[in-house]
Amino acid sequence: MLEEALRREFSGEVFFDRFTRGRYSTDASFYQITPMAVALPRSLEDVRAALGAARAAGVPVTGRGGGTSQCGQTINSGLILDNSRHFNRILELDVANRRCVVEPGIVLDELNRALKPHGLWFPVDVSTASRATIGGMAANNSCGGRSLRYGTMRDNVLSIEAVMHDGSLARFGPTARDAARPNDPAGAAAARMLALGADHADLIDARFPKLTRRVGGYNLDALVPNGHPVNLSHLLVGSEGTLAYFTKIELRLWPLVGERVLGVCHFPSFYQAMAATQHLVPLGPLSVELVDDTMIGLSRQIPMFRRTIAEFVKGAPAALLLVEFDEGDPEANAGRLAALEARMAELGFSFSGQGKDWGGVVPITDQRLQGQIGELRKSGLNIMMSMKEAGKPVSFVEDCAVRLEDLADYTAGLTEIFAKHGTRGTWYAHASVGCLHVRPVLNLKLEEDTRRMRAIAEEAFELVARYKGSHSGEHGDGIVRSEFHERMFGPEVTALFREVKTTFDPDRRFNPGKIVDAPRMDDRTLFRYPPGYDVKPLRTAFDWSAYTGAGGGFQGAVEMCNNNGACRKLAGGTMCPSYRATRNERDVTRGRANTLRLAISGQLGPDAFTSHEMMETMKLCVSCKGCKRECPTGVDMARMKIEVMAARAAKHGLSLRDRLVGYLPRYAPWAARAPWLLNARDRLPGLARASEALTGFSAKRPLPRWAAKPFRDDEAGPAEGAEVVLLADTFNRHFEPENLRAATRVLGAGGKAVTVARAPDGRPLCCGRTFLSVGLVDQAKAEAERLVAALLPHVEAGRAIVGLEPSCLLTLRDEIPALLPGRETAALAEKAAMFEEYIAAQAEAGAMPLPLRAPGRRVLLHGHCHQKAMNVIPAIRKTLALLPETDIEMVETSCCGMAGSFGYGRETEEVSRAMGEISLFPAVRAEASDTIVVADGTSCRHQIADGTAREAIHVARLLDMALDAAHEGEARG
Repeated sequence: MLEEALRREFSGEVFFDRFTRGRYSTDASFYQITPMAVALPRSLEDVRAALGAARAAGVPVTGRGGGTSQCGQTINSGLILDNSRHFNRILELDVANRRCVVEPGIVLDELNRALKPHGLWFPVDVSTASRATIGGMAANNSCGGRSLRYGTMRDNVLSIEAVMHDGSLARFGPTARDAARPNDPAGAAAARMLALGADHADLIDARFPKLTRRVGGYNLDALVPNGHPVNLSHLLVGSEGTLAYFTKIELRLWPLVGERVLGVCHFPSFYQAMAATQHLVPLGPLSVELVDDTMIGLSRQIPMFRRTIAEFVKGAPAALLLVEFDEGDPEANAGRLAALEARMAELGFSFSGQGKDWGGVVPITDQRLQGQIGELRKSGLNIMMSMKEAGKPVSFVEDCAVRLEDLADYTAGLTEIFAKHGTRGTWYAHASVGCLHVRPVLNLKLEEDTRRMRAIAEEAFELVARYKGSHSGEHGDGIVRSEFHERMFGPEVTALFREVKTTFDPDRRFNPGKIVDAPRMDDRTLFRYPPGYDVKPLRTAFDWSAYTGAGGGFQGAVEMCNNNGACRKLAGGTMCPSYRATRNERDVTRGRANTLRLAISGQLGPDAFTSHEMMETMKLCVSCKGCKRECPTGVDMARMKIEVMAARAAKHGLSLRDRLVGYLPRYAPWAARAPWLLNARDRLPGLARASEALTGFSAKRPLPRWAAKPFRDDEAGPAEGAEVVLLADTFNRHFEPENLRAATRVLGAGGKAVTVARAPDGRPLCCGRTFLSVGLVDQAKAEAERLVAALLPHVEAGRAIVGLEPSCLLTLRDEIPALLPGRETAALAEKAAMFEEYIAAQAEAGAMPLPLRAPGRRVLLHGHCHQKAMNVIPAIRKTLALLPETDIEMVETSCCGMAGSFGYGRETEEVSRAMGEISLFPAVRAEASDTIVVADGTSCRHQIADGTAREAIHVARLLDMALDAAHEGEARG
């Protein structure tokens, strides 16, 4: 009945399949509930149609945005409505009055990008701003790191339009008592709520904690007049979608924050940091955020944060307080920092001190570094989850809040509770408002640890009540905390909560089981890892031994995804490019990881791991490795995809297209003898179209042109006396040999003797990348073994191994050591360098003087995804900085969209172009005709040519041009 009605009346996408429902069965909590269906509304009409269909079918409805809830708010057994894909527009913007109206699915960062040109922003800056939607934030009464100044979501929502339980549309905002309309459902509800507030004002005042950070239960205190009209939208804020379905949200906007300064306060003990907070907040900071030593240590293990930690952490502090000021001008900011340093000195902390007196302030005025520290802070929850052992920091007493004067003793008491139950906690977050994110380390696959969780929760909430704090200070109630409302608020107030629910939702259809009528928080049947959860043994290709579980640790690697959703960001960094193009949960790293977890644990049926649905899930993964670097919990989906491809190839074999891609290095020497024949596909009219069905390559794309004169190994010198070994990859050898020739000339001009890596059998060496891309792991291993055998003597001789193609050379540092773990491949990985890495290192050491002149006025650089993932970009910047009188700019892009053979596929060509259009193509088109576009990846260069009709060149050719310019200058001189 529900499916029939939705397909008839709903214009958005509707899903009833097991794979999609599985992807929506979890959020960032430890719970899992599989919904009956998932629908993606495009409009208000869709929302009303979906709610009507669910009402007729007797099915509950849960709204969902980014799906980042910590407490299980966005999962349920009925119909899930995902607002984030389509229902996400800005409907009104009133700059003069600093207000806007938005649909609930708009992401906070996207809203603020739109507001920035107008000098405005929405300041409830939650750590998940890159994927959190305004609807979810309003439903949760989100707070953010700067609530000390700007307040919570409740303080910044002006009105809400919502669909009521009977399908009627209502607007809730500032409401005087006589404005209530008793003759319609919304009016009757408003009248009842105003009466409830008046009748129980004393009870509400007595039982509700006097804290900014109180988001538990319904906001009954919003119903009590305090000299101004009650705003009924503030009752809906924090209601977790249990009262009505939001369709429009009116927001209060603020002027943009100016240039800020940051004081990083170092402390020798965690207790001292907590005790100091109450003395730092009176200095008037924008925020005070905590980072503990666990988070510092874990951040040092995550590539994207390692360098940042080194720049702002001094010594070995037990805790840091990040104290941020924004006074509007540099002089006033400097005064605030001076006051902070003086206050720390008054408290007895000095970097020259010893023991309990050690500490002090590291001032940060550089805006770039502040931004990087901010990103690290925002990733705190997920950094804590990057532990690779079976136990993980678990969110259930996470964001209790107490008064600042109680903070040190409260945290000490909580630490004692953890120790009593044989565990420890990880700490971070909003010290300025007494709300800390604390997670005990537990393994919820174990019944014993579930019992410990229950005991810790009960004792922790008793401790919070003793300090008259709030058991829910930011992340809401959901399934985790709703059960404890009676203990925190008393039976009279929880009875009022039920009355509110009954008034708005008499049939319990809106997100049931949250705030009232909740299940037990430790009901393991609702867990992501329920009783009986099991992963059968499976054969894997790579070494996953850093993790735990089946498949030699593959299970543990997959389970590292905690659904934090960092991969759903729509700008900045690389991951996840396919999601940016489609906005489909299936096409994001989180969606793929969830699908893998459900498949290997048997929850998607037999053979799910090698199924067509799994291939559809993986199809748009371009193996960019953005997640390898940027996922805070280290989910490496590129490598996981290879495992899927290998299992599928073993079971189902390969298509012709896969064979043509995978075996390219094997047949390339033969194809090179008749390049005219293979190039005819794009020269003879109609041949591309005719071959499309046979080969699977899109007729809309010209294929790379085979070179008439491919690069030969003897174009460089012998091994004897060589300092540099050039790895001539298949792509540059056969399609763009001018890059290898240019690299040889540049290295020679720098005084380096160059040889080409060769195998004894005479066949060109290959990294195995193309075989891995189609799942032919055994062939990839064979190529890797040939490559290692050929290069190892050079490594032992102390020669540098240098390559041009990022996807090939960096295989030596990534996939090959995981395929062939051991001392030899580790040594080879250590010596392997990208061409630009070698140039930058030699130039920095003064060992490679290059006579360069400006090859052009301006260079636009696009980084290959693997260069970004392996942190090669700084070396490219250093290399390009060698060019005199040249303006260098790097365009902020995700994956170019070509990604090896991905962009040539008949079924993926359109998405490939969409990826390019997100940022790369517009940036290239905007450049003047004399700008030199540089891209080191073969696929990147072809994508730029196809999408913009502009030629992009390898950095080796750019340096070669600069040498030619220098020679021409000398000749003229």
